[in-house]
This record gives sequence, structure tokens and C-alpha cells, in this order.
Amino acid sequence: MSRLFERITVGGLTLANRIVIAPMCQYSAIDGCMTDWHLIHLGQLALSGAGLLTIEATAIEPEGRITYADVGLWNDDCEEAMRRTLDSIRAHSSIGIAIQLGHAGRKASTEVPWKGGAQLPPDAIGGWPTMAPSALPFQDGEHAPVALDTSGLARIRRGFADAARRAARLGLDAVQIHGAHGYLLHQFLSPLSNKRDDSYGGSLGNRMRFPLEVFDAVREAFPAEKPVTVRVSGTDWVEGGWDILQTVAFAQALEKRGCAAIHVSSGGLDPRQRIPVGPSYQVPLARQVKAAVAMPVVAVGLINDFDQAEAIVGTGDADLIALARTMLYNPRWPWHAAAHLGSRIHAPEQYLRSQPRQYKTLFDVDGSAEG
Repeated sequence: MSRLFERITVGGLTLANRIVIAPMCQYSAIDGCMTDWHLIHLGQLALSGAGLLTIEATAIEPEGRITYADVGLWNDDCEEAMRRTLDSIRAHSSIGIAIQLGHAGRKASTEVPWKGGAQLPPDAIGGWPTMAPSALPFQDGEHAPVALDTSGLARIRRGFADAARRAARLGLDAVQIHGAHGYLLHQFLSPLSNKRDDSYGGSLGNRMRFPLEVFDAVREAFPAEKPVTVRVSGTDWVEGGWDILQTVAFAQALEKRGCAAIHVSSGGLDPRQRIPVGPSYQVPLARQVKAAVAMPVVAVGLINDFDQAEAIVGTGDADLIALARTMLYNPRWPWHAAAHLGSRIHAPEQYLRSQPRQYKTLFDVDGSAEG
């Protein structure tokens, strides 16, 4: 029996299998509002058979966007545009849908990737002043961010909470807080980017303080019966930076506050990073976190082989696996994994006749996928 296709409950949300579609920025929004592209993109992924679909990094205020084309959830227009997309998807899919809420901090105000991705200065079209724990730019030569003061911290906490309330009104099944990849909450965690001398800087406890405050604000704002999870970078891959031991301490603090799951990625904070990229290269980080917490742990990073994914879950290195670019390349990856591993998976009625003859029991008609 495949472990990858066993059901799992995360903070009250039961998933049909252990496959999570990770959030993937599309840089295709207008003033924070989803467009038809998001309906096409998310719609095809909603038919993939995965257990959970995560909406891309969604900014809690305009200045928190990575680029001017990022999705946001800071006003009624953003909320209504997302509602239209979600309503269309839900009419044809029962997949669980989560949203990743975040703030880019000093990595905000950039050009879209296919136009180079460089930072746009505040006076450029599509640019704005950035903010961070300390007035340190991400890269030499970039415009320095403004160090957040007490009122700025309070505004961002409120922004996360307000976005969580909007997510609840939209009926989303879960919220993931983005604390990874060098964005604002990760900037507070890492001693490389946080040089504050107040209660939000210095010791590990102080550097964790603001991300934990944000978690508490989101947890309070989102329905208690629905999960709030966090994505973290397990290491900066830079000497003297955020590392796996600090990640474990952060994960344990989150779990005590009611975090339902933790998604372990890595890097993104410092251009000096040296990442040993290869299949499953981040799984050892997930394994160390899993050994220290009881909540489910999600592994991610160059997972693209069916047996590889099964082994990660089957050996207990993680409870779930997350796929991103693999799903863009093959939006039916869960179907093929189920066939390979001898499991069953739900498919839309319109697609049932696509079942290959050699896999006569691959598809569930009623959506009740079995392990």
C-alpha cells in the first residue's frame, strides 16, 4: 500500500493524499488582483489529483509584493477577484485550497523574472520604497530598505490578520505564512539581515519574536477549526546565518502556538548562498525538523520521481511532499504516481475515459481516493 496516497489530517483538514502543490508566483496580477491567467493556471492544477493546492505568495499590503504583478489580498478588489477565480475552480474540483500570505520586505519592488528580476528603485515605474528589520539591502548597489519602526511592525501584523480574515471569507481551507526564501519574516529570523538592537533583534528569542507575533495574529484571525501553517527556510546556506538548529527551535515555538504543519525549504536570504542542489537536497532539513516536532512536516525541493516521493514519506523523513516546477511540467503528476504505485486517485468525470487499459482501477468516480 502506498504511503504517498494515504489520507492525512492537518489541523482538522483531511487531505486525500500526501501531495501538496507548492505556491508558485505567476507575476500576472493587476494591482494585486487575479486575472484570467490565474483561473487557467490554478484551474488545471486543481484537476491534478493532488491533496492540496496552495495559492501563490499573496501580499498583505501593496509594498509587500515581490513585483508590481504579484497577487494581493489587502482590499475588497483583490478579494473579489480571488473570489471569482475560486468560485470557478470549486464548481469543477473538490481539491483543498490553501493560500500563502507574505511580505517581501527588502526583496520587494523588483521587475518580473522574464524581464530580468532586478530591483526597481523607488522612483522607477513599478517601484516603491522597501522595508526590512534593518536598513541593509539584499545585494550591494540596491536601494537600502527602511528599518521598520514600532508603528510599521504593528501595521504589518494587522495586514497579515486582515488578509487572514479575507481568506476566511473566501472559504479557503488553510493559510500558510511565508517565513522563507529571504522575505520579510525570514529577514527577521536571520542574523545576517537582522541587526536590530531592540527586542526584535540580537538573540534567537528576539529574532523569532516578530514572526511569532505574526503567527499569533493570523491564528487568531483565521477560523480555529482550519489550519495555519508556516513555510521556513531550514538554512541560509551561509556561514553565520540562519541554520537548521535555529529552525528546529522556531518550529517548536510555532507548534506550541498551534501551528498545524511546517513546510521546510531553504535559502533565499543572501546572495552568497552556496546550495548543494540535487534530488531531495532539502529533505535532510525536513527530517531534522520532523524529529523534533509532532506536527506534520512537508518536504520540498527537486522531488520529481514517483519512487523518490514515496520513499520520503514511507521512510518517515516527512509527512507530505510538495511539488512546484514538477507540476508545471506535468500537471497530471499525481495521476501517473498513483498508477506507478498501484493506488487510486480522483479524476473529473469528463476525464474518466482517459484511464489506460492497464490501470483499470486507477480512477475513483466519487472522489473518495483510497490508499
